[in-house]
Amino acid sequence: MTNAPKDISTCLREFARAHPSRLAVISPAGQLTAGELDQASDRCAAGLARAGVVPGTRVALMVTPGPEFMVLTFGLVRAGAVLVVVDPGMGWDNLRACLDEAAPEGFVGITRAHIGRLLFGWARSTVRLCVSVGSLRLPGWIPFSRLLEHDHGRFAPLTPHLDQTAAIVFTSGGTGLPKGVVYTHRMFATQAALLQKEFGIESGEVDLATFPLFALFDAAWQVTSVFPRMDFTRPADADPALITDTIVQKQVTHMFGSPALLNGLGRFGEKQGVRLPGVRRVLSAGAPVPNHVLVRLQNMLSDGALVHTPYGATEALPVCSVSSAERLAENSVGRGICIGRPLQGVGLAVIRISNDPIPEWSDDLCLSVGEIGELVVWGDNVSSSYFRRPEADRLTKIKDANGRIRHRMGDVGFIDEKGRVWFCGRKSHRVITEEGTLFTIPCESVFNQHPEVFRTALVGIGQPPKQRPVVCVELEDKRSRDYGRIRDSLLELGSRHEQTRRIRDFLFHPGFPVDIRHNAKIFREKLARWAERELNR
Repeated sequence: MTNAPKDISTCLREFARAHPSRLAVISPAGQLTAGELDQASDRCAAGLARAGVVPGTRVALMVTPGPEFMVLTFGLVRAGAVLVVVDPGMGWDNLRACLDEAAPEGFVGITRAHIGRLLFGWARSTVRLCVSVGSLRLPGWIPFSRLLEHDHGRFAPLTPHLDQTAAIVFTSGGTGLPKGVVYTHRMFATQAALLQKEFGIESGEVDLATFPLFALFDAAWQVTSVFPRMDFTRPADADPALITDTIVQKQVTHMFGSPALLNGLGRFGEKQGVRLPGVRRVLSAGAPVPNHVLVRLQNMLSDGALVHTPYGATEALPVCSVSSAERLAENSVGRGICIGRPLQGVGLAVIRISNDPIPEWSDDLCLSVGEIGELVVWGDNVSSSYFRRPEADRLTKIKDANGRIRHRMGDVGFIDEKGRVWFCGRKSHRVITEEGTLFTIPCESVFNQHPEVFRTALVGIGQPPKQRPVVCVELEDKRSRDYGRIRDSLLELGSRHEQTRRIRDFLFHPGFPVDIRHNAKIFREKLARWAERELNR
C-alpha cells in the first residue's frame, strides 16, 4: 500500500492483480480467491446497476457473513450505493426505527431478514428494490445469483471519491436509541491504514473475522478473511472449541473478538491447556476488556504475540490502543482503564464536562493532566455527522477555527503524565451525589477485584445532584446465593478507596443486559430502572 489513502474497493482490485489465486474469503458456505472476489464484485455491481441502483442509492444489507456478504458489499460500493448497516440482533423495534430513519431504497437480505421486513414493516414506504439471498422468492424480487449472470464488460465499476458517503452505520444504542453514523470512503480508508500501521499487519496474513464489518479491511491489507461457524449476532455464544479448531486449521495469524467472545475462548483455553502458537495478535474493542480476560488470552499466545485493546466508537475508530502487557503492568484499581496513546494522525483532548452544545472549539476548554473530563477526538477517521440527526450533531460536534469537526465521544477520562489516556466510563453514566461525582469504571474496578465477582455496574437512583449510588453485581457462579457474605466483602473492599467508601447498596443480578454487537457493553439505564424497583420492593 502507498501512503495515499485508497477506497477499499480499489484495494481489492490491487489485491486481485497482485495475488489473484490467494484465498480472500473462507467460510462454511464456501471460499473465493482474490481474483474471484474481484470479478464477482464487478458482475454484482453490473447486475445492481441494471436493477436500478444508481450512485447515492441507499441499500440495507442484511446477509450472513461469507462469500455472498463480501461480493455484495464490494458490488454495492462499485455500483455507487450507500450501504445501510444495522445489527440484525438489536431487536425488532430498534431495527424498524433504524431502517425507517435511513429510508433505504433497496433491501438485500437473507430469507429471515426479508420475512422480518414484511412482518414488521421495515422501511415499507421507501424500499423499491429487493435482492434475495436464499430460497424465498416473491414477484419482482431479484435472486442474488441473477445479479452475477450479467456480463460486466460494458459496465464501468465506479471508483468513488474519497469524500463521498460510503455507508450509514448504526450504533449499538448502548446509551439510547441507535444513531446512523455517516461514513465516507475516506473514513474507511483511513481506518484501514491506521490499523495496519499500528499493528504491523502484513500482506498474506489470515484473519479470523468474527466482526463482519472489519473483514472489509482485509482486502485493503491483502489478508485472507476466515468466517468461523458462529452466530455473528451473539458472539458470547460462540463455541470456543470450534473457534480454536478454526484458528489452528486455517493457520490464523490475526483476529478480532468482542470481550464476550474472548472471555469464552480464554476460559476454554485455560481449562483445556490450549495454545495458539500461530496467532501474532488479538484485538478486542467495543467495551472494556477485563484484566482476567487479557491474562487468559495472553497465556494462550506465543512469546512476542500480544492482545491489544484499541479504543474507539462507531463515530471514531481507532482512537487509542494499548497492549495487554502495558495495561496489566498498571495498578488500575480506582483509576479507570488505561487505553493507551492516540494513534499517529488522531487528535485527542480532555475538556470540561458539560451537557450543553459547544458550537466553537477553544483551547481554554481543555483540562490539565490528571483531571477527568470529556474525551474529544478529531481526524480523517472521525465522522462529521449523523444521518438526519441535527440535534445529535449539535450536541456532539464542535467546529474548530479551520472548519474541521471535533467529536465529543460521550466518554469521560483523563490523560496521565506519560501522555496515555485513561477511560473512566460514559458521561451519561456518572453518578452525581451530594458528596461529589462518581465515575463508573474507577468505582467498578474496586469491586471487580473480588474473586467471586464476574462484573459490577455502578448506577444512580434519583436525580442529580442527589443521586443514590448502587452497585449491581453479577457473580461468576450464577447459582450462588451467598449474598450476605459477598456483600460484606464488597463493603470492606470499598472502604479502602475514597470514591467508593460511601457506597452502601449492593444488588445481585442474574445476568446484566448487554449490547448485541459485542455482548459486553452494559445497558446501565436498564439496570438503574431494575435497581430502583428492587430497592422499592
